[in-house]
Amino acid sequence: MTTQLRTGREIQLAARPEGVPTAANFALVERPLPELAQGQILVRNTWMSVDPYMRGRMDDKPSYLPPFGLGEALEGSAVGEVIESRSSAIPVGATVTHFLGWRELAVVDAETATVIDTGLAEPHHYLGALGTPGLTAYAALTTIAPVRDGDVVFVSAAAGAVGSVAGQIARKLGASRVIGSAGGSAKTRLLTEEFGFDAAVDYRAGDLGGQLAAAAPEGIDVYLDGVGAEHLKVAIEAMRPGGRIALVGAISGYNGAAPEFTPDLYLAATKEITLRGMLVTSHLARFGEYIGRAAGWLADGTLRARETVYEGLEQAPAAFLGVLSGANTGKMLVRLG
Repeated sequence: MTTQLRTGREIQLAARPEGVPTAANFALVERPLPELAQGQILVRNTWMSVDPYMRGRMDDKPSYLPPFGLGEALEGSAVGEVIESRSSAIPVGATVTHFLGWRELAVVDAETATVIDTGLAEPHHYLGALGTPGLTAYAALTTIAPVRDGDVVFVSAAAGAVGSVAGQIARKLGASRVIGSAGGSAKTRLLTEEFGFDAAVDYRAGDLGGQLAAAAPEGIDVYLDGVGAEHLKVAIEAMRPGGRIALVGAISGYNGAAPEFTPDLYLAATKEITLRGMLVTSHLARFGEYIGRAAGWLADGTLRARETVYEGLEQAPAAFLGVLSGANTGKMLVRLG
């Protein structure tokens, strides 16, 4: 029988959404924590990540990750301090990343946690620019749709966690021109003024294809797709022969809306375009390589990171609804404790 040491608050999935989620789909619950088993650590979470892909896990259907359980805590990347340890590998006082976010206190198997170097970068960066969003951008543009010297690169959701890093990495990989898509004038200005994009298109202004043609009159070579639908359609139309597309997300369809635009895959075939899907979980072995490069870029200011921060665990559902509606700039985070 386990001995209950204390209680901790967590956000549970209260009901599965139909279409766009609402606050009613979540519940803030206090529940007992078990005594640590051998090889486990107790982490006080200080930061947690909120990501669009979590929407898919709210539905009870097969995917690359299992669905969240009803009446159970949600999961996601988090950073925290180890306050108890029954692991010889991770001592009390260490700062770690792990996958049991959406709660203030987490009992974590030590083998699933990673100790991070807070002297190299601030802890929250390990959930954004140095976390899976940054690794997604890096792996997409080096392996999935590799950028070559002189390429013209188009990035959708470019003011978000992955896109904002991808545009900057594309430049470092030799792109001659980098174009980003974002919603609204404030975000498009941010792309060119802070993140170094050469041009930005505002998808909310309409005529996405026309805007992209004006920004890249000779076409594009690489497209990082985080949106799908119309963005993928116009990217294929603008793509030069032999172009490469990395399919890293499709936020336009996450809430189950019927697609308004169908990409022309016959056109993609006649242009000999490569469209390749990507799951960052298949590239986790490259974290060391990526952080070894990106931490230096972050330190010298050539990689700029933005965060939208909500305060307190009780604000996590609002943060999640915000990231689905595009309310965030850069990485969406919740600060805990």
